[in-house]
Amino acid sequence: MNEMKWKGSPMENRERSWLKFNERVMEEADCDATPVLERLKFLSIFTTNLTEFFMVRVGTLGDCEIVDPEFRENKTNMSAREQLDMIFSLVAPLYKKRDKSYERIASALSKEGIRRVKFKDMSENERKLTERYFKTHMQPILSPSVIDAKHPFPHIPGGRLTIAALLEEKGRTQFGIIPVPNVDKLLFLNSQNTRYIAAEDILNHYADTVFSMYNIKEKTILRVTRNADITTDDEFADQDIDFRQHMKKLLKKRERLAPVRVETRGKMSETFQKYLCERFQVSKAQIFASEAPLDLSYAFSLEGQIPDTMRSRLCYTPFAPCASPLVQGKESLFRQITRRDILLSYPFESMKPLLDFIKEAADDHSVLSIKITLYRIAKESKLAEYLIRAAENGKEVFVLMELRARFDEANNIDWAQRLEDAGCRVVYGFDGYKVHSKICLITRRENGRIRHYTHIATGNYNEKTARQYTDLCLLTANQEIGEDGAEFFKNMAISNLNGTYKHLLVAPNHFKTPVLELIDREIALATQGKPARIIAKMNSLTDKKIIDRLVTASRAGVQIQLIVRGICCLVPGVPGKTDNISVISIVGRFLEHSRIYCFGTQERAKLYIASADFMTRNTERRVEIAVPLYDERIRTRILHMLNILLADNVKARDLYSDGSYVLRTPGSNPPLDSQMYFAKEAAEAALHPEPSPKRISWWRRLFRRDKN
Repeated sequence: MNEMKWKGSPMENRERSWLKFNERVMEEADCDATPVLERLKFLSIFTTNLTEFFMVRVGTLGDCEIVDPEFRENKTNMSAREQLDMIFSLVAPLYKKRDKSYERIASALSKEGIRRVKFKDMSENERKLTERYFKTHMQPILSPSVIDAKHPFPHIPGGRLTIAALLEEKGRTQFGIIPVPNVDKLLFLNSQNTRYIAAEDILNHYADTVFSMYNIKEKTILRVTRNADITTDDEFADQDIDFRQHMKKLLKKRERLAPVRVETRGKMSETFQKYLCERFQVSKAQIFASEAPLDLSYAFSLEGQIPDTMRSRLCYTPFAPCASPLVQGKESLFRQITRRDILLSYPFESMKPLLDFIKEAADDHSVLSIKITLYRIAKESKLAEYLIRAAENGKEVFVLMELRARFDEANNIDWAQRLEDAGCRVVYGFDGYKVHSKICLITRRENGRIRHYTHIATGNYNEKTARQYTDLCLLTANQEIGEDGAEFFKNMAISNLNGTYKHLLVAPNHFKTPVLELIDREIALATQGKPARIIAKMNSLTDKKIIDRLVTASRAGVQIQLIVRGICCLVPGVPGKTDNISVISIVGRFLEHSRIYCFGTQERAKLYIASADFMTRNTERRVEIAVPLYDERIRTRILHMLNILLADNVKARDLYSDGSYVLRTPGSNPPLDSQMYFAKEAAEAALHPEPSPKRISWWRRLFRRDKN
């Protein structure tokens, strides 16, 4: 990707930074040290990421250009049109890199005996099998169209693979399309499932049969990407309607929004390209030709199809989260959390203790209520089932369900209905503010007194992603934090975003200001010549006020180390401005998702884990929570984790002042892959669980008695 050379500004454009992040994902597909089928998965992730980027960000910029042509973003002063032109120019080379990456992966898989077969390479038996499959499984359900005066151009849903063809009959050219039907993505051609062909390739081959009365001059596999930036708040505001039903209508609307990109397989003639531009009302810059398959999502199912002997060579060694050494298996989790705070680190440690805690609460006669925020949950969610169980057992269950979790709306709508039907009280958040916080409050009556148990996390209550994303969660019986949690849910129930809290940082109105004050504290110390430090780990950094304050801190001498997986609009190493700031990005086997803030040197550090990135949308337009860490063992562990992340020399990339990301190499140092380090550390800790504080106290008493 062409890099913007440093011009003295510490600011980077958000969209360009995101494209650089996705390029880092594709670089993992080219890493020879990664098993080859996992490399295909990384290329699939790159492809899916890019699709969502066009659906959301390009769609938003397109809308912005229409609504406010004079708008300019606040970091590099680019208009919406300038950003769109930049995006299209930067994406075109990425398609060429993607083609080369796929070619290398396909070649490596072929050497292992796994091939996506082309018709010209098929045996006679494979041809017969494919033809029989087409005639029996595909042809009966096809819906081809030829466009003419009486057959208008049909709607092509976003994301659906379609065969498009230029047809000729009696000297007249027409356009024909055949949507790929809803069949299995792959047809396996042998018993070992190592030779296969994709459904779109089959249909593309037999397009001549479908349009048998025409001469096909040109054909391609095509996919349209549509704007997905549906607006909910403006349409919902001040209307007395069912928000769940409203969201269902908006999801249907998403399927018909304007195209923002057209992808084709292979090159096209000028005539064909011009026709597509006219029909989809896009520019030539929005049409991207690819030699690689447009849809690579089959990579994830392929792993389960190939023989076990191959899987062990071509895939990661299966990973299972370990038991937390802090959790005693059979003892009540209420008792354990009362004795000490518990920190779980996903995916290295299992989510089971949290699920067990919700289950125990659902059946505990002393539990009065369970209150929780849900943003993304699994389609098959034990946690949701335990909430239903709690409601059926007579507990008060309050669920703040965010229906607007992009691309998970349908699943959230379904679960909201099921929870409501079971007797849970379900509410849907606020106009203009998504509820992105991850908090669960369990209230219990103990010896005639009310006691709170609080869970706060950096990631979602989702059993699936807990095995794929790095996240942290805190279980605490700290009553002041619990009281803040109770105040939070009271405020959510009455639509109050202006609550005040003693310990929690809660966006949108009690988050950014405390963060800026914590930065100012370090600036003041540095100005006095005292050691000052900030370490922050997040997914993205875009909030200009926070960036400006970090630049001020750097100029004051504060040492700032940032671990930013994705978008980073702050450029480090700019002379006189960000000399004291370093930025790394880690892209590895697991998705880095935890948010950690550390303000101050080790002895006096204020430590938080949070649901929020330092993005304006998080700090100003979402309900987010950050929780302070007070337990000394947990604080020591978090500082240790930050040190390991900063020392990663295998998967970490350094961001330089010219905007480039450079992969670190071990050099003379031992290789350190932070994710694999944490996985090994968790496995070793699981073999040697820590004695509970109660057991330690018992040992100490026994030792004193023996000594006497």
